[in-house]
Amino acid sequence: MAWLDRTARGLFMTELVKGFALTLSYMFKSRVTLNYPYERSPVSPRFRGEHALRRYPNGEERCIACKLCEAVCPALAITIEAEPRDDGSRRTTRYDIDMTKCIYCGLCQEACPVDAIVEGPNIEYATETREELFYNKEKLLANGDRWEPLLAANIAADAPYR
Repeated sequence: MAWLDRTARGLFMTELVKGFALTLSYMFKSRVTLNYPYERSPVSPRFRGEHALRRYPNGEERCIACKLCEAVCPALAITIEAEPRDDGSRRTTRYDIDMTKCIYCGLCQEACPVDAIVEGPNIEYATETREELFYNKEKLLANGDRWEPLLAANIAADAPYR
């Protein structure tokens, strides 16, 4: 009987007809593909994209130079140098991230006690040279200034799960 069944399927091309039927069923459904540069998919509040250093509302940088992010980074991508200020607090003089080494694990963000270093919502940071992927303190602060309202909203949305 298996021989007869195989011959009937080959003669009537049932697999081909099933494939055409499936294709025809999808022709009348709405498309799920996005036209990327013009349409964007929603980004999760927990998305880990381009790094940013945040500031307090008074404009002072948040980083207190505890160096926890540098210590916890498994790729050794973060370099921090600090010095004491006149009021006795410490602030960073150098905060560099080598984005070519970064594995976007988010451990730096989790280790920071003051939410100074965060991974923001920006997914479009392709560059033409490697040197552009070496982020210094000024570039990180500029990213934080640019994305601050969205960063604060993402941190507030994620707060119940921390």
